[in-house]
Amino acid sequence: MYTEVHQFEPLLPFESRMEPLLAKAHDLSRLATTLAGTRVPPELRSLLRSMNSYYTNRIEGQHTRPHEIDQALRQDFSKDATLAAKQRLAVAHIEAEQALEQRYGGAKGATALYSVDAVQDIHRKLFGHLPAADLVTPEKEPIVPGALRQRDVQVGQHVAPAHASVPVFLARWSAFYGGVRRGEAALVALACAHQRLGWVHPFVDGNGRVMRLHTHTWLTALGYTGGLWSPLRGFACSTERYNALLADADSLRRGDLDGRGNLSEQALIAWADYVLDTCLDQVRFMAGLLDFETIKARIEACLVFEATVLKQGVRQEALRGLHYLFLSGEDMARGDFKAMLGMSDRGATDALGALVKRGLLKSDSPQGKVRFGLPQHALRFLFPQLWPEAEADSANR
Repeated sequence: MYTEVHQFEPLLPFESRMEPLLAKAHDLSRLATTLAGTRVPPELRSLLRSMNSYYTNRIEGQHTRPHEIDQALRQDFSKDATLAAKQRLAVAHIEAEQALEQRYGGAKGATALYSVDAVQDIHRKLFGHLPAADLVTPEKEPIVPGALRQRDVQVGQHVAPAHASVPVFLARWSAFYGGVRRGEAALVALACAHQRLGWVHPFVDGNGRVMRLHTHTWLTALGYTGGLWSPLRGFACSTERYNALLADADSLRRGDLDGRGNLSEQALIAWADYVLDTCLDQVRFMAGLLDFETIKARIEACLVFEATVLKQGVRQEALRGLHYLFLSGEDMARGDFKAMLGMSDRGATDALGALVKRGLLKSDSPQGKVRFGLPQHALRFLFPQLWPEAEADSANR
């Protein structure tokens, strides 16, 4: 049973073995910062929150279908108690993600995330608004939001630290990783911190979700995501590897050539390398989807399908207005949007109403300004393969 903080060393690979990781972190910093500055419709960021929730819960084997998350956001919960509980958990993640990004913004917020209070805060934000019936483990043990575990646990082959020592391990985790401030090194440290937080296993339940939210929130706090990507999608798309490398980094040192700490340095390096690769892959994928040279053609393909196949009143003449709204990321008065259609007032009014009905335009009130909409059924045209499960879900309904 682990009781001494030296037992989860190394917390970072030895300096002589950091160079390949630092090179990848440099590329990630450069590419992610550029992507984060991209102007996009606010609806895209809202959709990505739902996607993040879907993927983090899928890793835990508790995911819902994308349209069920959408229904839950409208307070339309299933009559099936098990599914309704999963829907509430999905909404809890979305709300927690948004609240944490607001609370821990900027460099000071990123530093504050490396504190015991912040780790407990993340757990509390995730579980704090769920009903009592949802706050139980599969073994029927109660989950107390924000409370550190009060018993010993084993996760797979890993026997986590003694529960009485959890605060000591978390304090060391906080002091060490919070002290890594340099850009590239801080990104490597974030990857390692994700694994070592799981090694400590501070809560009875919800540790994986807390780890992933911590990583996502830190990246957002330092301006790396701009709300446009998250490692959560990448982790879920390689769940088997994510879990295998995470568990392997729990391993004890493997001989004299495997670092100087109690745990395997080689396994920690492999884990950090995977995290950086995953982040780079997500950044590059999203940058490709936001290529403004091709987005107009994708909007046009969506409108053609709506107008010629579904025939629910959507008009291809809306292309110019929708393209403008996408590029500007702003709201527009209804009259100005109708003027861009080049149609009669009655025809333009009907066309605008059809776009709102189909979710391709969003508005906060019946006569309010409109903005670019991004319904799940349009993803296969506008952002193909961004959320394949949502595309399939929409196609099957």
